[in-house]
Amino acid sequence: MSPAFIFCWTPGSLSGIIMVHHSGSIQSFKQQKAGMHTSISEILKEKTLKSSRRSLPCLAQSQTHPENLNHFLSVPLSPGPKSYTHSSSVSASCTHITPPATDTGQDVYTEERETGGFEPKTDETLLVQQKPVSRGKLEARTDSVKGKNLETPSGLMFRDGKKRIDYILVYKKSSPQVEKRCTFERNLRAEGLMLEKEPSLTNSDIMFVKIHAPWDTLCKYAEQMNIRMPFRKKCYFTDWKKKAMGSRFQLRFRQLKSWLPRNPMKLDKEALPDLVETDCYTAPFCRARMHHFTINNRETFFSNSTRSRIVHHVLQRTKYEDGKSKMGINRLLGNSTYEAAFPPHEGCYKSRHPIKTHGAQNHRHLLYERWARWGIWYKYQPLDLIRRYFGEKIGLYFAWLGWYTGMLIPAALVGLFVFLYGLFTMDSSQVSKEICEANTTVMCPMCEGNCSSWTLSDSCVYAKVTHLFDNGGTVFFAIFMAIWATVFLEFWKRRRAELTYDWDLIDWEEEEEELRPQFEAKYSRKERVNPISGKPEPFQPLTDKLSRLMVSVSGIFFMISLVLTAVFAVVVFRLIAMEKFVSFQWEFVKKNWQFATSGTGVCINFMIIMSLNVVYEKVAYLLTNLEHPRTESEWENSFALKMFLFQFVNLNSSTFYIAFFLGRFAGRPGDYNKLFNRWRMEECHPSGCLIDLCLQMGVIMVLKQIWNNFMELGYPLLQNWWSRRKMKRAGEQSNSKEELPQWDRDWNLQPMNAHGLVDEYLEMVLQFGFTTIFVAAFPLAPLLALLNNIIEIRLDAYKFVTQWRRPMPARATDIGIWHGVLEGIGVVAVITNAFVIAITSDYIPRFVYAIKYGPCVDKGYRHEKCLRGYLNNSLSVFDMGELRNGSYENQYCRYRDYRAPPWSPEPYEFTLQFWHVLAARLAFIIVFEHLVFGIKTFIAHMIPDMPKDLCDRMRREKYLMQEMVYEAELEHLQKERKKNGKRYHHEWP
Repeated sequence: MSPAFIFCWTPGSLSGIIMVHHSGSIQSFKQQKAGMHTSISEILKEKTLKSSRRSLPCLAQSQTHPENLNHFLSVPLSPGPKSYTHSSSVSASCTHITPPATDTGQDVYTEERETGGFEPKTDETLLVQQKPVSRGKLEARTDSVKGKNLETPSGLMFRDGKKRIDYILVYKKSSPQVEKRCTFERNLRAEGLMLEKEPSLTNSDIMFVKIHAPWDTLCKYAEQMNIRMPFRKKCYFTDWKKKAMGSRFQLRFRQLKSWLPRNPMKLDKEALPDLVETDCYTAPFCRARMHHFTINNRETFFSNSTRSRIVHHVLQRTKYEDGKSKMGINRLLGNSTYEAAFPPHEGCYKSRHPIKTHGAQNHRHLLYERWARWGIWYKYQPLDLIRRYFGEKIGLYFAWLGWYTGMLIPAALVGLFVFLYGLFTMDSSQVSKEICEANTTVMCPMCEGNCSSWTLSDSCVYAKVTHLFDNGGTVFFAIFMAIWATVFLEFWKRRRAELTYDWDLIDWEEEEEELRPQFEAKYSRKERVNPISGKPEPFQPLTDKLSRLMVSVSGIFFMISLVLTAVFAVVVFRLIAMEKFVSFQWEFVKKNWQFATSGTGVCINFMIIMSLNVVYEKVAYLLTNLEHPRTESEWENSFALKMFLFQFVNLNSSTFYIAFFLGRFAGRPGDYNKLFNRWRMEECHPSGCLIDLCLQMGVIMVLKQIWNNFMELGYPLLQNWWSRRKMKRAGEQSNSKEELPQWDRDWNLQPMNAHGLVDEYLEMVLQFGFTTIFVAAFPLAPLLALLNNIIEIRLDAYKFVTQWRRPMPARATDIGIWHGVLEGIGVVAVITNAFVIAITSDYIPRFVYAIKYGPCVDKGYRHEKCLRGYLNNSLSVFDMGELRNGSYENQYCRYRDYRAPPWSPEPYEFTLQFWHVLAARLAFIIVFEHLVFGIKTFIAHMIPDMPKDLCDRMRREKYLMQEMVYEAELEHLQKERKKNGKRYHHEWP
């Protein structure tokens, strides 16, 4: 496990930790305790609890504030609750102005800046006018408060230097949606949030709204959202058990391991000085039982990502107009009331001082130095820090990407070994030798007209290159990769279980999502009661849903037919190019016409693929909106599935043609099949068709990865460079030497992709398909994928940390629909590899010749020696005198097929060997599929989805938590009785 960046919480979330439902005694205790404390203030008046024998408080708590990275603040709880009634905050309110008689009679709303204190939970409280404080005085006051060794972050606080900015809203002053914005902001203040407005220094039309969530508001919504917070420090029963029962072998192994050099891929603990490894039980936050939670400091109890998530929750549920559906920041972003809404980054990602000597300025700086820099490409990812800064959903993506990349290492090594085996045996291959020595073997012309016959030895290089990928290791590697795909998915399930345990997501249930505005606007007239919330909501009739689904499916099939049309155009191009290259005047091109035809065809196909991808994205977006999905997750799943289908067919259709159709319908000399009675169908080389498939996969895979990496990093870099250029010009015009605040810098960054992580997952899933589906034809595919992913991890890290605004920290327990897609690709990979080995490669024909027709029929099967004469056996004879032009009298040529010679009683009919080979191919497909599917099923059954020690730990924690709740409540009750002068004992009252 990579170095943890966790604040006090559990790696195992348990149901009923605080609100215990399994103990009748605790229920009775709750009834007796109901009359003791009726408010939070009474609970907070108590002194800090002493740590009990079994439920120790969390000894260290990671600080999330950027200025508290290098030391901890141990501020005890104040005797009373902190009141924000008289706190001073700079806000902006909207004033209603009665229009003159000459106006149209409509209400006009203007904005005015004012300073005042207000009760965050009441909307009617008037703001008290105060004198605004200058920025210089505030900065000086802030510096004096924060200490000598701390650096004041620019743009992370309100003007008073005390209130932290949890969220940023951006709008244009010229926007006509003033009334909606004013109502929305007024309602935000009524919900308990504090607002402060600030104009942009680079654009006079841009205004920023800074949002701060006070302690009471955070507690209120943390309880509503069931956010789990640190409860008590864990005591692992497995640790002492292992130490006490450890065998001598385990002790010796630990000693030997301590002598070995340290794993260079692990991050040093010194590299992450602020990630204090804490392990605490967590429970859903409850204000009535606040004394149970480990609150060392109110300012850092809720992490930055948790604070942003709470504010986002409020923004999503605050109304801006009267009406059931007139609420939520998403609708205001859609109607241009606001231009953007995002949580702020925690300062700059670079520092003038080295991190080793001066430490990290903030978590963003720490992420850049220990994750996004290219110099640490070989290090493990700090997943806990990623999760803490960007949320569990993005953390799971990088965890899956890192796991996938790590699992590619054995696949790449085995594929490289198979390739090297073909390289070392290339000169000793019997088939390659016979082709290179066939100086007298005349092959039939590749075209009609000006084409002449050619000798088989001219394709010596082509035959040797084919042996690199079509050799004895091909079958072994195909079976290995099918098993590898199963092991990868099964062990990822275990890894995901560990992460959900460590990240406290075991009992997390996704909140009921709000409806999409488009869905509500379309079906607002028809309602039904939601079975979960019990509230009426818009309803889509089944007939309307089916009709829209049919239109969407029709659109999908139309786009797939468009792909097939593009593949057909590429096939026609290959046929034309083959005739041109065979009769080319340049001898080099004429001699290597196979490479020239395949290479140009692949390049043209790649350009068509990338062009159609742009069209597919727009069509998928249109069809998904046409379906009117109910929620955002349904929209994302539907869009992701369409994008995968489109791009999978677009990327692999030409590959399927080369693998299973190329050379199968060519005919024979004198009776060739022609396309449109004009172009002769393409046929395979005498050494097989596998090299064409290999060239197709290699070129497309390399070019697509290069293009994707450029678009992922190059495009945002160019956009941000242009934004910085405009900012620089604006600064020169205003002659302002003031440093830009954080909200201004974040505004000029690029927003995260509108489709979220769909594009990131889609790229990797398509690569997984290339790595597994046709891996028998291209054993270097896992190696190329590994090299690309090493770059991809750092590219994505650099993009998230430096080029994009900070995304909303979202929670998730798995990778969603993509796990099912990966399992489907694993099934398709077994089938396609079976067909590639049986039909595309020459493994089966060589095997049949060696055991039935070769020189070793009675001596046993030995690979190379038993293939003598295979080339002559696999080539049929054609009488060139039968051609219409009569220019080849009394000459014979050879072609690749199993047909009778012209002098036989049945000339040019299929021989018995053809049927033997066909039967062997079908038998191999059946045996291969059943064998591999059986192994996959056995492995999936043998590997549990959750490690046994994790299951034991979770069960143990459920037991310990009930005892901890008992002791904590009993201790609290005894203190109350002692304070009131009543007698108490150690049993329940």
